[in-house]
Amino acid sequence: MSFCVQYAQQLSQILAVTDWSPVEALAEDCRRLIIEGKRLYICGNGGSAGNAIHLANDYLYGVSPIDAKAIKVEALSANSAVLTCLGNDLGYEHIFSWQLKVKAEPGDVLVVLSGSGNSANILNALEEAKAKGMKSYAILGYQGGKAKALADVPIHFPIDDMQISEDLQLVVGHMLMRLLNDGSHKC
Repeated sequence: MSFCVQYAQQLSQILAVTDWSPVEALAEDCRRLIIEGKRLYICGNGGSAGNAIHLANDYLYGVSPIDAKAIKVEALSANSAVLTCLGNDLGYEHIFSWQLKVKAEPGDVLVVLSGSGNSANILNALEEAKAKGMKSYAILGYQGGKAKALADVPIHFPIDDMQISEDLQLVVGHMLMRLLNDGSHKC
């Protein structure tokens, strides 16, 4: 069997056995954010940081390109000046939590993207979300790590593969975009 077929089969298998109800819950929370004018914050490291930026773009524009009823959204990984300042002055483990401490309000939502679920900056962001009265979601791979227990709603894919874990972050993100774009869809 070729590598590409094997990769596609791994991805297909995990998609086929996943409980999608947490994604529907996230869609409901995002609908509430739009109605209440609250914010969605997304963060991750490495490829997950890139995915956070990609999805923030989708939710700002793609959810409602005609009538601008989109989500007020921010990828906490997007501003390199902020990240390097906070990393240098406070420590890398605080690059997301400090931003939440300053910007977030009760009723906002945090989505963390992580393969392992054990990065200190992700765990600190989840802790800060709790302290601020935010609801938190974690899209996770591998065993889910400590983030699986810290998040209010884990969306966990038990697969020991970083690339497929990151693929699944975008699958969930794009499902969410479509759920928000057309309210008739359900998981």
